[in-house]
Amino acid sequence: MTEVAQLQTDHGQQRPAHGSTLDVSREVTGLVFGPLSERSFAITYWDSGVTESPPGDPVFTIVLEHPGALRRMFLLPSELHMAEGYVYGDCDIRGDLSAASLVAGVVRRNLTAPGALPRLIQLLLRLPSSHEHRVNAKRALGTARLALKHTEQRDAAAVRAHYDVGNHFYRLFLDRNMVYSCAYYLTGHETLEEAQVAKFDHICRKLRLQPGDKLLDIGCGWGGLIRHATSHYGVDALGITISPSQAEYARERIAHAGLDERCRVELRDYRSLDGSETFDKVVSVGMAEHVGLSRMPTYFAQAWRLLRPGGLFLNHCITKDREESRTLNKLLPWKDGDFTKKYVFPDGELVRLDVLVEAGLAAGFEARDVECLREHYARTLLEWTHRLEQHEIEAVADVGPQLYRIWRLHMGGGAAGFASGRLTIHQIVFARALADGRIPDLPLSRADLYRS
Repeated sequence: MTEVAQLQTDHGQQRPAHGSTLDVSREVTGLVFGPLSERSFAITYWDSGVTESPPGDPVFTIVLEHPGALRRMFLLPSELHMAEGYVYGDCDIRGDLSAASLVAGVVRRNLTAPGALPRLIQLLLRLPSSHEHRVNAKRALGTARLALKHTEQRDAAAVRAHYDVGNHFYRLFLDRNMVYSCAYYLTGHETLEEAQVAKFDHICRKLRLQPGDKLLDIGCGWGGLIRHATSHYGVDALGITISPSQAEYARERIAHAGLDERCRVELRDYRSLDGSETFDKVVSVGMAEHVGLSRMPTYFAQAWRLLRPGGLFLNHCITKDREESRTLNKLLPWKDGDFTKKYVFPDGELVRLDVLVEAGLAAGFEARDVECLREHYARTLLEWTHRLEQHEIEAVADVGPQLYRIWRLHMGGGAAGFASGRLTIHQIVFARALADGRIPDLPLSRADLYRS
């Protein structure tokens, strides 16, 4: 097959392109996506019977659902608007969504070419416009949107907007312990369930948990880690969350496991703990992303306050590798959007690794161990995406087509982000040393972390 597209009818017969709308649309796709010979994906043009397919088997197919789809997706060219074209049904993506999410980078590069943007606008204005009203699917903050970011009221609303989509929905793609954070693949051959249990053990070993230890889990989710730590390491655990649906589910699972006396969950903000109860070990997995840069000093100061001298604090969260230039983004013809913040994690905020470490040091901690789990999260997100896709009918019936597409794009795009290094994730072990500098629970070597 040459660079010229294969144009086919339902019977597979080649035919020439026809109609000005189709001609203009094909010129637009050539401008934004590049020459057909350089693409790895196919494009189907609504019900025209025309499909452009690259040499070899396409990795995925973009289906333009109506003649005005490209105009809605690119008239105000941005990563966010392109993603919204998928969410609201202007286009469909069939095949590898993780690979499809990388197309935004291709579009950005092509639109920086001299004269590309004026030509694109000129072409798009020749396409039909759609006046169909879109029902906004973004996660609502309700009246809390009027509060300052990262106050207790607004943080609670943001967390509810994300997690209270329903436990039944998360069950469609999470493992049986309902773990919504990066798994740990020891060999790469583990199932998701096995890898999540391995992550629990990896964290418990890093914390050097011992029978009788008092463990605090800040942002405990559905309670999988504290149940594991209680039943396998003999600790007394408290988990806190500000999601009512998570707290309810976690309490039910704890009661069913008969762990009520040594494991409990409270619905409360981390800032509300008054320090009257201190802990031997503190852990926070996937919660710091909700804290916000301005609140990092408060977050680490509270962890320090709640941890006894000689104790360990493990923070596990997504990080970013650099600061983004807002000025540069404003000057580019293609705008990098924040799809995840608008539709998935309201007020979510990633910080750099050095910022996290510095905030911990400023609170009085000593940083003892840093581990990057980037490849592990890429694999976890791919597994979640595949599981969700396998349950598409159930998911759409449960939350509707828009939310299904939002989560599919969020997780598939996240997998590509971690695989490419655009996103990363770190576990940091901090210690609160005794007055004489000792940290009794830490051995001289980390070899014990990797013993069976």
